[in-house]
Amino acid sequence: MGTLVLTVAQDGNGDYGTVQEAIDAVPLCNTRRTVIRVSPGIYKQPVYVPKTKNFITLAGLSPEDTVLTWNNTASKIEHHQASRVIGTGTFGCGSTIVEGEDFIAENITFENSAPEGSGQAVAIRVTADRCAFYNCRFLGWQDTLYLHYGKQYLKDCYIEGSVDFIFGNSTALLEHCHIHCKSAGFITAQSRKSSQETTGYVFLRCVITGNGGTSYMYLGRPWGPFGRVVFAYTYMDACIRHVGWNNWGKAENERSACFYEYRCFGPGSCPSKRVMWCRELVDEEADQFLLHNFIDPDPERPWLAQRMALRIPYSA
Repeated sequence: MGTLVLTVAQDGNGDYGTVQEAIDAVPLCNTRRTVIRVSPGIYKQPVYVPKTKNFITLAGLSPEDTVLTWNNTASKIEHHQASRVIGTGTFGCGSTIVEGEDFIAENITFENSAPEGSGQAVAIRVTADRCAFYNCRFLGWQDTLYLHYGKQYLKDCYIEGSVDFIFGNSTALLEHCHIHCKSAGFITAQSRKSSQETTGYVFLRCVITGNGGTSYMYLGRPWGPFGRVVFAYTYMDACIRHVGWNNWGKAENERSACFYEYRCFGPGSCPSKRVMWCRELVDEEADQFLLHNFIDPDPERPWLAQRMALRIPYSA
């Protein structure tokens, strides 16, 4: 059982003219990796990967040249799938929606092209376990990257936005990513609901840049009361507010939110000026967040190295 390869090209030189047609052609409940090679182009249509189609890889040549874009917002959704399938509001407005497990994307841009001020406008929603993104770009303003459920690994990716632009309740490791803050807001809105949940976002060796302004961006706020976010070995430019974190207007969140930093640097890294209820981790506390087993916890059934079609990640 080898890898099935499908090609997409807008000029008619591929197996299919759109990404959705290629996904639709993947056999239901497939058990082998299917690689969809996407030729350069701007593909203006919503993309949906259903729960019944796993092991799909979307592969472009470079993210700048291969763009999947649409402009739905929480209040205006046009989609080829019914709302009972994709959902409504913020949940249903993703330009790309991934619900099939073991999904991989590399060298692809996922964009929501709705202009600033459009409210929630998701570039991609990931509601699927064991998904990985390599050298991808995620473009939007509010709610750009919805890491909703499951475990995800992002490496060498670029993510931009303004308000809550990396959000949800998945377990995600973002390694060596570039986070760009386009205007005032919050980078993260992680929504862990209880201390029992193992979810959270870890940013490892990332770079945070801004628009040239100073002190306009929070590192995060707790969408769920136990929201958990770690920034480790990350450069923070002057766009980050000295207080760092926001309680979303609820003092009680300060008792439950888990907002951590570890060995970060740059003008936006100000441990002495942070809110009292975030923490600078010590070495022993940080270890659990700095390795791939944060998202790949079962050594008997690893998914990151074993199941990648095109690339074995380096160890963190």
